This record gives sequence, C-alpha cells and structure tokens, in this order.
Amino acid sequence: MPSPQKTIVQQDRPPVSPTQRDEVAAAGSEVIGGPLGRWARTGISRATPVRVVALVAIGMFALGMVQKIPCYEWAWFRGASSQYTHACYSDIPHLFLGRGFADGLMPYFDRLSGDMEYLEYPVLTGVFMKVAAWLTPSGGSLQHREQMYWMVNAAMLLICTAVIAVCVARTHRRRPWDGLLVALAPAFALTATINWDLFAVALTAAAMLMWSRGRPLFFGVLIGLATAAKLYPVLLLGPLLVLCWRAGKYREYGAALLGAAASWLIVNLPVMLLAPEGWKKFYTFSQERQVDFGSFWLIITQRTGEQFDVHTVNTSATLLMLLACAGIAALTLTAPRRPRFAQLAFLVVAAFILTNKVYSPQYVLWLIPLAALARPRWHDFLIWQACEVTYFLGIWMYLAYTSSGDKHQGLPAEGYQLAIALHLLGTLYLCAVVVRDVLMPERDVVRRDGEDDPSGGVLDRAADVFVIGRAAGPARHAAHAVEGSRVEWGAAGSRT
Repeated sequence: MPSPQKTIVQQDRPPVSPTQRDEVAAAGSEVIGGPLGRWARTGISRATPVRVVALVAIGMFALGMVQKIPCYEWAWFRGASSQYTHACYSDIPHLFLGRGFADGLMPYFDRLSGDMEYLEYPVLTGVFMKVAAWLTPSGGSLQHREQMYWMVNAAMLLICTAVIAVCVARTHRRRPWDGLLVALAPAFALTATINWDLFAVALTAAAMLMWSRGRPLFFGVLIGLATAAKLYPVLLLGPLLVLCWRAGKYREYGAALLGAAASWLIVNLPVMLLAPEGWKKFYTFSQERQVDFGSFWLIITQRTGEQFDVHTVNTSATLLMLLACAGIAALTLTAPRRPRFAQLAFLVVAAFILTNKVYSPQYVLWLIPLAALARPRWHDFLIWQACEVTYFLGIWMYLAYTSSGDKHQGLPAEGYQLAIALHLLGTLYLCAVVVRDVLMPERDVVRRDGEDDPSGGVLDRAADVFVIGRAAGPARHAAHAVEGSRVEWGAAGSRT
C-alpha cells in the first residue's frame, strides 16, 4: 500500500499543460499568446478545457460544412465529376433517394427497387437515417429535400461531434487538452458529413469514458449500441479481454460483455425476427463486396490486372486480422508494463482498417479519438493526418479521373495508388510509435507524467496476475511502477 505522503502527491497533481510537454503544441500556442507561463492562473475561467475543446470541435465541423458548399449548391445534382473535383462528395443526399427515404419507405421492412433490395447499414444507423428523414421538411423539390436531409443529418452529426470531443477530453482526467487533437484534426472536419460513421464513433467514445470511470456495465451497453450502428466497435472487446486477463479483472470484463450482448440484441432482435431479409443485408453485403477503394488489395489488383475471388479476399483478410490480433495479444501479455487500454484499442481498429478490403475516407473517424488517447503527441498525430488528408484528396481526384470520360481530369490509377500507400504508411507509422511506447513505457507521454492507465478504469494501477516472459520478473505489479513514477513526478513538480 502507498504511504499517506505518496497518496497526497498523486491527488494534488494539476492537469497536464500540453504547451509545457509538447514542442508542437508550444509552437502552435504562439497564435494565442504563447505557452502557459509560470504565473498564469488556471481553473478560474468559465472557458474550461472541456468547453474549449467542444467549441473548437464545433467550429471545425462548421468549417467542414463550408467546404461542402459547392456540392450543396449544385455539384451533387449536376453530374458525378463536379462533386469529386471539388472534393465535397457525401453519401447522405444521394441515399435519401437511393434508399427510399424520400419515398417514406421503412428500412429493412420495405424492399427497394434495383439491385440493393434492402438498406445495407446496421440497424441503429438505419434508425438514425430514418429519424433524420422524419425531421426533413416534406415540401419543395426533390433537390431541396435532399439538401434539407443533408442539413438535418449534419445537425445530428454535430451533436455526435460535441459528444466525441467532450468524452475524449474527459477520459484522461489530467489531460483534457488532448481532446484538441480530435477537435483540430483536419481529416475529421473533411470527412464528418460523408456518411453516418460519427454516430458509432460517439457511442464508442462515450463507452471509453464509461470504462475509464470504472463502469464496465455501462461501457458494455454503449459498445453494444455502437456495434449496432457500425461493426468496428466490437473489436475493442478483444484487447480488453487480454488486459483483464493479465490483471485478473474477470468479473468486470464479464459485466462489459454481458452489457454489450444485451444492448446489441435489444436493438437487433426485433428487426431480426420481423424482417430477417432486410436485417441480414448489411452482413451479406459486407461478405459479397468486391475489393474496393483504399485497400492494399486494390493496389495489387490494379498493378497485376488480376481480379481476386471475393471468397479468397475475405479468407485472407480474416487470417491477416487474426494474426494481427494474436500479435497484439502477445504484446499485451509480454510487455514490461501492462499496455494502456487506449493503446490496444487503437492498434486493433488500425489492424482492421489495414487488412480490410475497403477503406472509405470517413473510416479515419474511427481512429482519430483512439489515436488522441493512445498517442497524444502532436508531431506524430499531424504526420498521420497529413497522410489521411492526402488520401482524402486522392480518392476524389481518382474518381474525377474515372468519371470525366475522355477528358481524364484528375488523378490516374498510379497516382491514386500512391495516395493509398501514403494512407497505409501513415497508419503503420502511428501503430509503430504506439507499439514502441508499449515496449518502452518510459517513452509513453501519458506515463511520463506519472499516470498508469487513465483510460483503464479498473485496470488503472491494478496488479498483474498473469504475464509471460521477462514481464513475469520482479516488476510484475503495475501499481508499484506507477507509484514510483508518481513520487518522481512530485519531486519534479516541486522544482517547476
């Protein structure tokens, strides 16, 4: 047990100032007066870090909407090429008509005309889309209704953005300013209204906050709801299982798993029973989908000129993902200190993105909140974001090239392949620095400030009960290591 004096040290620690820890943040702060000084007064203003982060996120979301103005005014409705050359494409107005919302059809129950047959989205996203359709004014031309449908969805997604910003800022109690990584992420603003992914991202961010507060059941319920909106959130249960195994937190993991299963079933079971064909469309569509944009599979296909059998790609992608998960599990059980939950959550979602047969540009939204928690370092984050913005521009320029006929305005296949490669390399780079932080915890910017796992909830400062390799040596209790680092922080803090 830590001594009373050590307990006081860890309770009195102030929030971390990024301008004193991060040279990029310090340089960027010159715009608003420079880094936080010695005599600066904090904690007395209504402009708390969480409020500032939320307002900045809302402002960046608004800028992203401004970027879509050419499409909103005319490009969505005057041929495909213009919306690509202006890089302002969105699925939302096109699917208003294409998936029957303009005609009042009920997702999953009413059959669509054409090849799609039923809505190809998970149930909770379908509910989100239908609620937006109910809120869309019915008068006016079809073009006006499509514009209003996009605006209504944008308003709902803006709420999701605020939720994400607040949850990320509050997950690490002493590092609320890390939420600015999400709020100021250029790829976030550019892709926020392409599709409905922000809804699942908001539920996942709220789940991460609940786990950090030691509420595993609520975490599970939110993860189940997020999985009912998008498939990727269920992946977080994998690394969490290994972390709880290492720490012996079996009951807490069981509560999370039960909550996730229950909430997912509550949402899906009615549609599953009453409209089974419509319900399974998302899953069959995912299986039958051919190699598509953004994946390394597409680079191979275009370079070789050979089309992969979809079954072969599904099997290969699944095997690669399982190998990546096995590697993450081995890393978790052999690391010198138990990895932070956010680190492993980022790695497993990144592995899914890297091995998948499709990478839509809005998928970056899945990773941004996790990256901000896993590696809150502006230098690495901006390198990755630069690669993602390049890919964002690359895919639209490639589509402009393929849709402009003989004019060939845009980016040819070779240029698009380079954009895909940059996206892959940028994501791999961020994965590499996260893995390095796990293997060398002294390099972890979060733990350097005396923390153990602020996003870990019941895992934070917990003792290890199962480890492998050198981690099974004398320093097998994370609580002891954290205690020492916190005392060291106290000594350093007294000098500043």
